Amino acid sequence: MSSRRSFLKASLAAAAAGCVLGRGVAFGDGGGMTYGVQLYMLRRQAESDLVGVLREIHDAGFEQVELYPIAYNRSATELRRMVQDAGLGAVAGHFDYVGLEEKLDFAQQLGLKYFVCPMLPKDQWTSLEGFRKAAELFNRVGEGARSRGMEFVFHNHDYEFKPIDGSNGFRQLMDHTDPKLVKLELDMYWLTQAGQNPMEVLKSHPDRVRLVHMKDRIAGAPTTYDMDKHSENFTELGRGTIDWPALLAQARAQGIRYAFLDQDETSGPVVASIKVSRAYLRKLRV
Repeated sequence: MSSRRSFLKASLAAAAAGCVLGRGVAFGDGGGMTYGVQLYMLRRQAESDLVGVLREIHDAGFEQVELYPIAYNRSATELRRMVQDAGLGAVAGHFDYVGLEEKLDFAQQLGLKYFVCPMLPKDQWTSLEGFRKAAELFNRVGEGARSRGMEFVFHNHDYEFKPIDGSNGFRQLMDHTDPKLVKLELDMYWLTQAGQNPMEVLKSHPDRVRLVHMKDRIAGAPTTYDMDKHSENFTELGRGTIDWPALLAQARAQGIRYAFLDQDETSGPVVASIKVSRAYLRKLRV
């Protein structure tokens, strides 16, 4: 009887923990990956109707929203409630590089698990010193995130892989940050855009990669290093050249649970694009 009471008590505690916004139970297809949408994808609509956007994400079949600064002009309590009322979880949020350390408390109040910096200031892209400067900041922010029960995560684009003096920015970030403090959100499109092999990068950093970003890339798109979005190269999942079945299976094998759709621009209505990509993910059952 005592063991049963202990089991029930533990179960209730786990259920209560699941109600926290950033630490909700992860419901993915077949118990696999949990899929979400980066709010940036719906940034134009979110400016005037964040509640409606969150519902659209849920109704399209996604379980998570990855937050973006456009939503931060309200209290953490209000934003948590909006996300929960839409039937979504939010384990991660993007925060601008400028004033990054000052945003840790707000992220903690949101209940986030992953505190993500999506980009360096453009004036730091052109020199190795610029990336080493970012690495110093990231180590400090990583300490701050850890002390608040979160992990600090950096999201890549293509500019980090531009050759500079026999190296590149990504290598500098990896060489000059503590892997225990600075994790990665790998954007598979931007890795491919920069001429990288996303599978190799994923496998090379099993202790760092926590999150995955998804959008597909049309055949024949040129390699770039300048974050020039080339929106004509973006396409829905399954309509491009990126090997999503293999990449998502490998991510899952490495213990990664969350992957976010983040197609910066779409040729048609954004919600319709989101639904196309979600239908593709359902077929994968990864």
